Amino acid sequence: MKYGFWNVQTPEIGAVNALVTGGYAPLSAMVLSCRGMQNAAAANAFLSCNESLPDPFLLRDMDKAVGRVAMAITGGEKIAVFGDYDVDGITATCLLTHFLRSCGANVVSYIPGRLEEGYGLNTIAIHQLHDEHVQLIITVDCGITAVAEAQLCKQLGIDLVITDHHECKDTLPEAIAVINPHRPDDGYPHRNLSGVGVAFKLACALSGDSEAVLGAYADMVCLGTVADVMPLLGENRVFVDRGLKSLRTTHRPGIAALMAECNCDPSTLNASSIGFILAPRINAAGRIGKIELAVQLFLTEDPQEAAFLARGLCELNRQRQAVESEIFAQAVQMLPVGKQPQAIVLANESWHQGVVGIVASRLAEEYCCPTFLICLDGEHGKASSRSYGGFNLFSSLTTLSDLLESYGGHELAAGFTIHRDQIDAFRVAISRMAEEHYADAGPRTVLDVDCAVSPELLTIKGIDSLSVLEPCGNGCPKPVLMLENAVIDRISLVGNGRHTRLRLRCGRHTLGGIWFSTTPETASIEPGDLVDIAFQPQVNEFRGERSVQLNVLDIRPHCNCACDPDSTLYRHLRADTLTPAEAARLMPSRQVLGAVWRYLADQGNRTIQETPICLCRKVVRRAGIPLDTSTLLTCLDIFSDVGLLQLQRMHKYLQIRLNTVDGKADLQQSATMQRLLQRKES
Repeated sequence: MKYGFWNVQTPEIGAVNALVTGGYAPLSAMVLSCRGMQNAAAANAFLSCNESLPDPFLLRDMDKAVGRVAMAITGGEKIAVFGDYDVDGITATCLLTHFLRSCGANVVSYIPGRLEEGYGLNTIAIHQLHDEHVQLIITVDCGITAVAEAQLCKQLGIDLVITDHHECKDTLPEAIAVINPHRPDDGYPHRNLSGVGVAFKLACALSGDSEAVLGAYADMVCLGTVADVMPLLGENRVFVDRGLKSLRTTHRPGIAALMAECNCDPSTLNASSIGFILAPRINAAGRIGKIELAVQLFLTEDPQEAAFLARGLCELNRQRQAVESEIFAQAVQMLPVGKQPQAIVLANESWHQGVVGIVASRLAEEYCCPTFLICLDGEHGKASSRSYGGFNLFSSLTTLSDLLESYGGHELAAGFTIHRDQIDAFRVAISRMAEEHYADAGPRTVLDVDCAVSPELLTIKGIDSLSVLEPCGNGCPKPVLMLENAVIDRISLVGNGRHTRLRLRCGRHTLGGIWFSTTPETASIEPGDLVDIAFQPQVNEFRGERSVQLNVLDIRPHCNCACDPDSTLYRHLRADTLTPAEAARLMPSRQVLGAVWRYLADQGNRTIQETPICLCRKVVRRAGIPLDTSTLLTCLDIFSDVGLLQLQRMHKYLQIRLNTVDGKADLQQSATMQRLLQRKES
């Protein structure tokens, strides 16, 4: 099991019937019911990609921004569009630059060097733009925390218009206009716009024709919205739906060349294609320090230049992958052995600032905790961080701001600068905050499953019906379904041994599955295992033939008895905070101790490596009795205390090896058992 807990919803029969009556296929109706849709009208409203775009002037300060920008265009003033070096910032910069030029404006674009200047508006850039006689700076996808930089602009006589979508601090920069749907005093109906989405709204306000601007720039808005993982709800659904259609028949030579270079079929392009194929290559330009390649790619009208730029971006992406792998390996070596970190805070002088954010994301997923990677330069460090399990990065950095020199971002991803001397204090403080956050949160790794289905529903027609949910992404994810009580019939390795192909039997039905980046050893599965499977259904096309395939996300042992993943009581035991009532509940019975031991003994001399919940489910399946992970872990500690086994905790796994013992062990002499008895009687 990769996930500690599967959160499986149950369809409501009345809602499913209402949705089917309203025209939805049974499989789609089940998924929509599990997502809270009670009837076809509610589903239609949720999935709609045709709603009218709200008036851009509903955004606070939009009128002020339009007035100042219009004056600059009319007066021939030099305008700088100042952006960010990720896909959202690049598309926002290119959209507004191209639009303003089409209005006759004198415009230059400026995206700071990630390594030289870092994120956002900065003094180096402001002085350079001042020397170039820029009179108006418009930020896109940045600027909301640039209080000091706004003052510098004012001193130099440069007017500033800020458009951003990141979280606001208590004090807003002093500018002509500050446009951000996250402003506390903003009344815009859709707060979760991307940076390019906010830039688009400024263009709409200047144009007076939102539909015309969307027709011209839907592709750019779509790319930035998907790449920045914005919720695909409301206005964002319109952006992405229209943008995908535009991208499939793109008139921009650069985008067409990039899709061709990375073998991305425009006819099957979807949000996943953007997230996993196009966005990493566009992002590579900013990460490796060649941002001009991406900007030129979007703005060029020359197909030959576009092809050259697309090849360059793909090469940069390969370089980025190599650097990422090296940093990841170094970071893993720096972690404490055998201990699950509450938060990862690592620093190194040699790490590449442009790549550590991706590595932080990988580490957060692998070790199930928020991760902060700091690139040191002398006495200072720049950090990229990624969240895990609902831990709010922006809020936590705000709380610890006294330890930081600066910070910004949002709840899922953030950056900050810190003095070298403060890193240890930050590590201690953030680990304590993470521990408090997770203390009562249950398993950190949770897989949300729409519903369990019968194999009869997994037909090509049924799976095709799920396309009504497109575009899928954050806020409207691809359906995740579950098959229960399936037998693993056959296992084979593909992709040079990196991926696992499965043949599954469920009653009289046989289905094929693929589990990417997973081997049978890491998944702890064998032919003949009786399992539950969580997957995304898809229709595989090969040589003109279409077939059903399960894109496996996780596999767990099937069991018919209760198997509770909650480990709260065990955490209380380890912390010595058990109440007498909790000690009584946690005390394992003779039957439970026997069931756990018999399962372990049957594994022979091999080393057992399992997640606690996976081992728990296997014991339950074998013994046919209820069990929870708190009790299982307590049993293992008791056996370890008296020398029956060696137990090592390796972040999310348990590693168990039985010892050869002469005679019978007295479990009552276990320190864990004695502590439980004392607590129970206190």
